[in-house]
Amino acid sequence: MPSMNRFVTFLSIPLLFALPPAQGQAAPPHPPAAKGLTTPGVPRAMTEIKPLAIFPVAGTPDWKVMTKDAVWVTSARANHVVQLLPATGQTGLIAEIAKPCSGLAYGWGSVWVPSCGAHKLVRIDETTGKPTAEVPADPANSEGAITIGAGSVWLVVKPSTLIRVDPATNTVVAKIELPSESEDPFFSDGFVWVTSFGHAELLKVDPATNAIAATISVGPKPRFLTSGAGSVWTLNQGDGTVSRVDVATGKLVATIDCGLTGEGGEITFGAGFVWATLFGIPLTQIDPATNTAVKQWSGKGGDGLQFGFGSLWLSNYALQTVWRISPDQK
Repeated sequence: MPSMNRFVTFLSIPLLFALPPAQGQAAPPHPPAAKGLTTPGVPRAMTEIKPLAIFPVAGTPDWKVMTKDAVWVTSARANHVVQLLPATGQTGLIAEIAKPCSGLAYGWGSVWVPSCGAHKLVRIDETTGKPTAEVPADPANSEGAITIGAGSVWLVVKPSTLIRVDPATNTVVAKIELPSESEDPFFSDGFVWVTSFGHAELLKVDPATNAIAATISVGPKPRFLTSGAGSVWTLNQGDGTVSRVDVATGKLVATIDCGLTGEGGEITFGAGFVWATLFGIPLTQIDPATNTAVKQWSGKGGDGLQFGFGSLWLSNYALQTVWRISPDQK
């Protein structure tokens, strides 16, 4: 396991030039492709997209988080977290973390990184890339998530316990027991929303009481989630749909067919739309006005997706690149 105290600065690399896989780190193969959509006017090819920038990231680029002036991305295969600089189109700091997993979060001048290798939550200073604190925490699932809200950091640890971390003391101040296989939290509208993969449910946790306030039925095997347009949206790995839950009423208001069945993927909200990704179907655009998938791009790439700095940031897990994409795709 590499030392967590050794950090280097990544050399500037011209845009649109992807480094080959590091020696002994061949990119993983693509998993079987999802079926996607065949609705007339919806399918497109990834070759039609012209990225604004391409950032090479060795290993397996995946989770991302936006800070005030950068995008940070995990690469578990290379045991590091890499800083991407939107202003220059170059990479910056690299922080060595043992198998970063289960998402990234940003707050209090820090990037918070769950480590499936060290079984800890690592706090990294955004200006130096160096760790400032470690919290004992064994992420419940490498495909889980971490979120920030109500003055706290929230992460689900094994077996299915939502922990609340106080950034002032870097200690766990509350533990909330969840149903089995409930592993992905997301803070929105004053609550922590957690998908329950094993029970086809969305849990609403109240930070005021540190308890589950509501349980909402959604599609099968919900994993990743986001919020926008007055709703929480879950990407359901069981049938490839996206569920829309109204945050005001807690009611399921739509189930949207996207053809995104299978493991992996991610979902985000930006520029007035919901966006999802999956291996082989790197980008799907959902219109909240009609609750339909209006565009879908198939081809090589995909698996991690976030919106920030007016752009979509697509992690191409097996291609070892991150694309910056304009949301205005025809």
